Amino acid sequence: MTEESSAKRIGELLKQEMINDPHFYFFSPDETTSNKFTAMYDVESRAWDLPVKKWDLPESPKGRIVEMLSENVLFSTMMGHLINGEQAMMGSYESFFPIVASQLLQQIKFIKQSKNVPWRKSLPAVNLLSTSVCWRQDHNGFTHQSPALISTLLSVPSDLVNCIFPTDAAVAEAAFNFMLASRDVVNFTTFDKNELPVYFDEQTAGSLFDGEGAIIYESLSDDKPDFVLAAAGDIAVREAMEAVKILKKDLPGLRLRLVIINSLSYRAIGTTEHKMTREQFNEIFTINCPIIASFHGYPATLETIFEKYTDSWRLRVHGFSEEGSTTTPFEMLRKNASTRFDLAIDIAKALKINELVDKYKKTLNENHTHAIEFGEDLIVSST
Repeated sequence: MTEESSAKRIGELLKQEMINDPHFYFFSPDETTSNKFTAMYDVESRAWDLPVKKWDLPESPKGRIVEMLSENVLFSTMMGHLINGEQAMMGSYESFFPIVASQLLQQIKFIKQSKNVPWRKSLPAVNLLSTSVCWRQDHNGFTHQSPALISTLLSVPSDLVNCIFPTDAAVAEAAFNFMLASRDVVNFTTFDKNELPVYFDEQTAGSLFDGEGAIIYESLSDDKPDFVLAAAGDIAVREAMEAVKILKKDLPGLRLRLVIINSLSYRAIGTTEHKMTREQFNEIFTINCPIIASFHGYPATLETIFEKYTDSWRLRVHGFSEEGSTTTPFEMLRKNASTRFDLAIDIAKALKINELVDKYKKTLNENHTHAIEFGEDLIVSST
């Protein structure tokens, strides 16, 4: 299985869009490089009207990569460009995107009202690329750990917001194409910038945005499962996959199903145009199996969506619980009870197999001790 950075893949797509569309602009604070979107600099310069030093990135007064350390100004400028009918995207660290929350809410109101004005043309979507995610800010610490804008956007009573969670680089490309084709919506797409396994081929990845927002990952799933593991977000998916492998090794007779969620909208799994129905939910998640979910953002956000589809007794959601630090990647997961072992512990507890609960807790404690002493994790993905 190959590994690839979703951010680098999207950087290449941004580069191609710069070539294809001379009116396309990209807006970002000083994070285009750190978020690994640098392929754009092969074909376009950064907007700059002061003397250029020899160590600078490509810069010119006509540059279409607009950087300024003010998310509010950047968002306002981008909106002017979009309202003129031209495509643009904005990228930023996940933790700083909430700075533009009020402006986004105002834009959602504008889109809603403009749909009632017959002479107004549809506009390109507000497309936001959110990376440098809370789970992997191991050098910046707690100040750089916040998925709060996901919760804000999913709480707005409208059919005008899509929150997208690409599982890998192939799905990130499909998400990019979906965003460019969208009109009169807000698309907030969240992904890690580090290299992660690529699970889906291009054809399957491309089909994910035509369906109900979730897919059964067949190679790690059984028919008639005893438990369903669900995950939304690239790192969350990886942990859920590893949890399945751990449980299958320790409990060979256990029947499990892994469901990958790629998009959420207001009170729904799926996008605004393809919201999952109750019937589709029952087919994918079953009618009565316990569901152990791993979510990129705050657990309560996903719980609220699941409550539309099923009874709360079935559900246990893990996610970012506002426990942060400057630490190793796996320790960030452990601090928020969102590791593969935390998912496995839920199932071991449900089955009343205390020796497995103790085994998994011991493994977590061993990683914690090692990370504190050596600054690295004992546990890495084997997916």
